[in-house]
Amino acid sequence: MCELFAVSARYPTSIQAPLGELARHGGETGPHRDGWGIAYLDGGDAFVVREAGAAHESELRRFLHERDRRADLVIAHVRHATQGELSLRNTQPFQRELGGRVHVFAHNGMVPGIERDRRFRARWTRPIGETDSEHAFCALIDRLRPLWDRGVPELRDRFDEVVAFAHDLRTLGPANFLYSDGELLFAHSHRRRTPTGAIEPPGLHVRSDDEATWIASVPLTGSGWRPLPEGRVIALHRGREVASSARTVSPGAWLSPA
Repeated sequence: MCELFAVSARYPTSIQAPLGELARHGGETGPHRDGWGIAYLDGGDAFVVREAGAAHESELRRFLHERDRRADLVIAHVRHATQGELSLRNTQPFQRELGGRVHVFAHNGMVPGIERDRRFRARWTRPIGETDSEHAFCALIDRLRPLWDRGVPELRDRFDEVVAFAHDLRTLGPANFLYSDGELLFAHSHRRRTPTGAIEPPGLHVRSDDEATWIASVPLTGSGWRPLPEGRVIALHRGREVASSARTVSPGAWLSPA
């Protein structure tokens, strides 16, 4: 399976250490050498870099690492291919426009048969590649489109739609994903394949401090990582958890000054 990483921070912060460790998983200490990508989301747009090769061996990845680009909202992915050829179009994270801003998505898992499931029809947003992950993203964007066609949706409306999507997706197989609309970061933890070959929770881990929240498939650098429970969806804004499927958070709370 692939590996995911994301950060939501109060201020632009260095992500050099965890990204360096993630890159080592992409071909040196791990088998995820079939592609890598990172999206820096900023002001409704995103700077996205992807390559269909091993992150550990990439000169472009080293170039970005050496310059220590700081960011407050990032999604990254290293790929271990299970579906689709090794090509740029099958390399995550994926991006699409919706509501006049760039949305970004990365998935770890296997959801076979998604293209034939009526719950995941992708009428208006179509895949470019052949992966089930990209089809899932297109289906999510189609689900969210009615909300964004009316303007920027309320937190509760966005969150409820992502939770419902996650519930449906995990009926097909392991369905860990990271998604951002450029303002909020959503994370869904399910199950992933362990080194022994078993598929079990946790699908994601999380680490928080006063300035940022970090999410990864497996703990990267630093201490304090904890498993995100199976089936849990959380939403983050500027480093703070503002919604969780385990409890109710007041709509609009994320708009309060830090």
